[in-house]
Amino acid sequence: MAAAQRGDAVAYESLLRELRPSLQGFIRRQISNDAAVEDIVQTVLLSLHRARHSYRSEHLFEPWLWAIARNALTDFQRKRSRRNGREEPLPDENALPDGFLAPSSSDTRAGRDQVALSRDLEHALSRLPASQQEAVLLLHLEGLSVIEAAVRAHVSPGALKARVHRAYRALRTLLEEEVPS
Repeated sequence: MAAAQRGDAVAYESLLRELRPSLQGFIRRQISNDAAVEDIVQTVLLSLHRARHSYRSEHLFEPWLWAIARNALTDFQRKRSRRNGREEPLPDENALPDGFLAPSSSDTRAGRDQVALSRDLEHALSRLPASQQEAVLLLHLEGLSVIEAAVRAHVSPGALKARVHRAYRALRTLLEEEVPS
């Protein structure tokens, strides 16, 4: 690192290549996702590059490096924890309650059976915001993929997934209210 600070590009490149396997092993012991491991390694190398001027050659290099690596790992875990606290997994494809979709008479479109909504589901669907109605109709009645439906709705795939997830929850609540006790 001291040679790299003096402008020796070959020494700096060699240092980074030698560090990579050790960093990957250290991070892989904490994180099992290979893509995340690679992202964190890149973050460590970038942080090392940005902070290279702050390294003091009279101190050991490894404690300085591992402090950077631990900080990058901690930052990743905090972000993941915050994200996991905000996100909910999407429900299964068959998220609508059983018995609320019924095949229509004999219509077929593109080899798929068209689906008629039960009266209860149609009523509950009509009570949702228009954006949620659209998401459910595009995915379940028209049989579009998330990407196709997102393009049609002029939103990102993530936004469409959020809409349909909210719609599923609202539909469940509305349908449970309508079921006689």
